[in-house]
Amino acid sequence: MPNKSICFVGLDNYPVLNPAKGNEYFGGESVQQTLLAKAFRDKGYTVSMVVKDHGQPQGEFIDGIRVWKTFKENEGLPVVRFLYPRLTSIISALKNANSDIYYQSCAGMLTGVVGWFCKTYNKRFIFRLASDSDCLPGEQIIDLWRDRKIYEYGINRTTFIAAQSVKQVNLLQRYYNLQSIVINMAVELPESTVNRKRDIDILWVNNIRDCKCPSVVLQLAEMLPDYRFFIIGGAVPGFEDLYREVKERSMLLDNIEFLGAIPYDEVNDFFSRAKLFLNTSDIEGFPNSFLQAWARSVPVISFFDPDGLIAIKHLGAVPSNIEDMAVRIKHLMSDDDERQMVAATAREYVFENYLPVNVASHYETLVL
Repeated sequence: MPNKSICFVGLDNYPVLNPAKGNEYFGGESVQQTLLAKAFRDKGYTVSMVVKDHGQPQGEFIDGIRVWKTFKENEGLPVVRFLYPRLTSIISALKNANSDIYYQSCAGMLTGVVGWFCKTYNKRFIFRLASDSDCLPGEQIIDLWRDRKIYEYGINRTTFIAAQSVKQVNLLQRYYNLQSIVINMAVELPESTVNRKRDIDILWVNNIRDCKCPSVVLQLAEMLPDYRFFIIGGAVPGFEDLYREVKERSMLLDNIEFLGAIPYDEVNDFFSRAKLFLNTSDIEGFPNSFLQAWARSVPVISFFDPDGLIAIKHLGAVPSNIEDMAVRIKHLMSDDDERQMVAATAREYVFENYLPVNVASHYETLVL
């Protein structure tokens, strides 16, 4: 295979790539990009990554991946910092990477910048939808009207769009008249979960923001005092008050352990200790946490079910409301045989469909 190069553009990726910075903010897309970056590295690609400035040297080499930094969080003066240092440093990093293919995910201003760069310099641009809201005009998790328009500029300048679900394919076609193809996500597989002590009844892992509905976990803990709930999640810029509220309310309940932000290289251990994984979001794409749970033999209970996967494949439970969610939790917690059967099914399903090298190969077949 001729030498090819790919650059993953994810400004929050560095805390996943470098465990020394693991306590700093990152999201599920950072996990996905880092897993894929390593998979392409293993397939012989020259791989680089564009991230924020965390004080690291420019052009740092980590795990066979060249890292180009942009701006520091909150660097520059309000209003003008959009141009300098943000826009200028991002374009400079994209140029430094000098890759054949650029990969970016999650709706935002960054999509437009990468789209412009790839169009201008004749590069291939892969964009991956990260949430159903990415497909809905005006509903994207983007604060500014200007940035929404820049995102829409970029998504119309892609070489290829990867979707997480058939639902996203249909939404993108309906609202933007753009084609996309479902490509599975990647998951980091554990060495083994055999004989692991399951001392966490219900685990909830998410960055704490409104759309993740953390208050539902608190309500469930009050409804189910006999079960231990663990809450893992960091504060998201703009939602600091919500984070404090969830933390303070958790401290009033004896059956909640509120752990706050946990580095990625440590959080998987909590999945391996859990009996059930809980998702309470009101909008999602395909949560990385679902795969982390299933790979570690943990059933998922969630209001959100991408393409009906949980129900069809028997990977957990899909309740209709909070009362039903409490009933489903009690049922699976009280029936060890059924819970373990679901857990085994989930683990097998993930191993068959979400290996990083296979996901990278799918991109190669369709795009590269």
